[in-house]
Amino acid sequence: MKKTALITGFTGQVGSQMADFLLENTDFEIIGMMRWQESMENIYHLNERINKKDRISVFYADLNDYSSLQKLFESKRPDFIFHLAAQSFPKTSFDIPLETLQTNIIGTANLLENIRALKDKDGYDPTVHICSSSEVYGRAKKGIRLDENTPFHGASPYSISKIGTDYLGRFYGEAYKIRTFVTRMGTHSGPRRSDVFFESTVAKQIALIEAGLQEPIIKVGNLESTRTFQDVRDAVRAYYLLSLESQKGKVPCGEAFNIAGEEAFKLPEVIEILLSFSTRKDIKVQTDKERLRPIDADYQMFDNTKIRSFIDWKPLIPAKKMFEDLLNHWRKEISLGKIPLDR
Repeated sequence: MKKTALITGFTGQVGSQMADFLLENTDFEIIGMMRWQESMENIYHLNERINKKDRISVFYADLNDYSSLQKLFESKRPDFIFHLAAQSFPKTSFDIPLETLQTNIIGTANLLENIRALKDKDGYDPTVHICSSSEVYGRAKKGIRLDENTPFHGASPYSISKIGTDYLGRFYGEAYKIRTFVTRMGTHSGPRRSDVFFESTVAKQIALIEAGLQEPIIKVGNLESTRTFQDVRDAVRAYYLLSLESQKGKVPCGEAFNIAGEEAFKLPEVIEILLSFSTRKDIKVQTDKERLRPIDADYQMFDNTKIRSFIDWKPLIPAKKMFEDLLNHWRKEISLGKIPLDR
């Protein structure tokens, strides 16, 4: 009998890439969880398969609606759960802190409580991936490599919400023996990356300038940041491999893993790389105060030793290829007349 995988946050960049990966590399039946009003932008290419029920379907539910999750789990009982749904924008979390905390902490608790209830009722025993974030480490000391034992430091409502999510994943694994594992993914990008994130808004603005829709000035926030970058397509491969090891019982319940790229850049270097792909040589960079956060996680260098001791994984897609694919994504969107907001 085929295994079933549930992807929460199905319409996001990571969720849609997870669906693509599973369709290409497994025979799993896939359930994409989404709210009815969400944008379909990232999954239009899957609509024909969804309509034909060709290994992929949509289930409408909301992390903040316990009863909708209850219907989902009682009727579908997925073998693998990739919990990727979240209010995932750090800067936005300063404007909507309560929604961020509610969705990411209470929403995750709602999901795990439904699983716990079915486990108590009849032994339901799925593998549950809880997606935390590298933002849990906050403002790390410069010069150190972050491993899984580095203390947390909330640097935004988002990072605080992910600290809560992280602890919930560990707690439900240790207390109730649910087969959870937690991932703390470093900065990731590539096609479909939302324009609220630094490298994507830069790529978007370059594409707008090339199309004659923006003056040749890129607006940015804080550039005093150094971080690793990885392609999201490498990250979802790690998620999948960890889920297989967890199902086999080779990952302790509640275990946490850093997943990060091994190429590090200062943010001005990212701008230089993206500009190198453009034929426009007159583009300037300008700081926009509205793009600054009250506090930044401005140094994030990671240690991947632990994850490599559990699975045969390393990033395969070079960062420059990732940035080029991201820019080409925005060029394609804009060529189709999809004019994004100025943000």
